[in-house]
Amino acid sequence: MEAFMTKRSAIKHQVREGVLDSREFLQDAKVRRLPPRNGWSPCPSNDERDQGYLKTLKPKSDGQAELMEAVDAHNMVLALGPAGTGKTYLAVAKAVEALEAGRIGRIVLSRPAVEAGESIGFLPGDMEDKLAPYLRPLYDALSDRLSMKRVKALMAEGLIEIAPIGYMRGRTLNNAFIVVDEAQNCTYVQLKMLLTRLGWHSTMVVTGDPQQSDLLPGVSGLSDIAERLEAVPEIAVVRLAERDIVRHPLVASMIGVL
Repeated sequence: MEAFMTKRSAIKHQVREGVLDSREFLQDAKVRRLPPRNGWSPCPSNDERDQGYLKTLKPKSDGQAELMEAVDAHNMVLALGPAGTGKTYLAVAKAVEALEAGRIGRIVLSRPAVEAGESIGFLPGDMEDKLAPYLRPLYDALSDRLSMKRVKALMAEGLIEIAPIGYMRGRTLNNAFIVVDEAQNCTYVQLKMLLTRLGWHSTMVVTGDPQQSDLLPGVSGLSDIAERLEAVPEIAVVRLAERDIVRHPLVASMIGVL
């Protein structure tokens, strides 16, 4: 009698907690259906899984195809073009591809901490916290290629590194894939310093739009650097155009008149 009461109390507790539906419970039944959503289930939903695949990377324009081929064939690539042409996304996607294939040992992300015409003041936290708002486009591209959980794990292991431009002088980046985004907000001296950080078995992709610099007129060094490096055969300078824009069609229309 005591054992029966104990069992009955346990059933009532399970009903209260939502683990067991009293209508599905039969005292003499030998087989009972497992609750579909509470506790363990042999068929977990897809939402509970970590992303375990990589999307196929395909160019959507001739300019994007040229950029992808240039990254595969050169250790130094400069990608210049208007907003929405996929410069940053393709650079990060190629970096992830190289890391997953074991061709490089780490990904280094760098971007100038320059506001788009509006000062937001001091930011709290450590260096990564302060740079997080500026690196959001790079994080978005990374999380699209990898799960955010994997991105955080790789950053904790040092396989994805955030490198502020101000701290890059004197470094040599070996066995790495370096992505320098928003390079139009770098001066000539800064870009010269960044480009000369390239080490052995490394690839560097510099992206930017010379028409959207947040610096004072004439301060950006991206256009001058690109013109000078076009004469170097081992360096690829890819110039994307309005026809390569893959965002909303209105973006291409606006770029043409603004």
